Amino acid sequence: MRVVAIIFARGGSKELPGKNIRPLVGKPLIAWSIEQAYAVNRIERVIVSTDSEEIAKVGRQYGAEVPFMRPSELALDNSPEWLAWRHALEYLKNCEGWLPDLMLSIPTTAPLRLPIDIENCIDEFEKGDADVVVTITDAKRNPFYNMVKDNPDGTVSLVQSHYKTFNYRQEAPRLYDMTTVAYGVKPQFVFTGKTIFDGKVKGVHVPLERSIDIDTLRDFKIAEFFLSQQQKDL
Repeated sequence: MRVVAIIFARGGSKELPGKNIRPLVGKPLIAWSIEQAYAVNRIERVIVSTDSEEIAKVGRQYGAEVPFMRPSELALDNSPEWLAWRHALEYLKNCEGWLPDLMLSIPTTAPLRLPIDIENCIDEFEKGDADVVVTITDAKRNPFYNMVKDNPDGTVSLVQSHYKTFNYRQEAPRLYDMTTVAYGVKPQFVFTGKTIFDGKVKGVHVPLERSIDIDTLRDFKIAEFFLSQQQKDL
């Protein structure tokens, strides 16, 4: 099975400007994803999709390919990443004449992942009955138990208040948060579908401590702390 990892890293970031190349424990944030992808032997190529020449330069410095630049209209705050996936695959199909059996998206925002998390996504996809494989972790809150919503009368109530009331967390249905550790997708499905859940989706569990998703400076500082601790333990 031919596997390509693509790291989608646009230049704009309102919450944390310059996020994708911001130094994190000695290397740019994007470098963590590149190195983690290269640590998986089954990945044939590691490609960066970006609209930023600065990100492209850093990506090449850490060994990734940058064979194309992403159009600016696919790198806006409201641009669906699905279309960036499709653009990258269209490049491979139209300009190189081939498509991988599996495209892995390895976001920059989950630097605490381990290569085994990526390996597990490949293993799940190789079973042959999924269009998409996503990574999941135990949900921090549960709408059946401790998530509330505003009501028109100014009160709050459980999000899922029309269901049975659960008195204990252990009684409520087990739920998961999707993570940005990795996504595995069948290329043909990217061309025909519009969203992940248009197809058959499988989940790969990732421990909570490896599932951080960096959106804000606070998230960045948390990741920095844990990575620094890991390096001290080596």
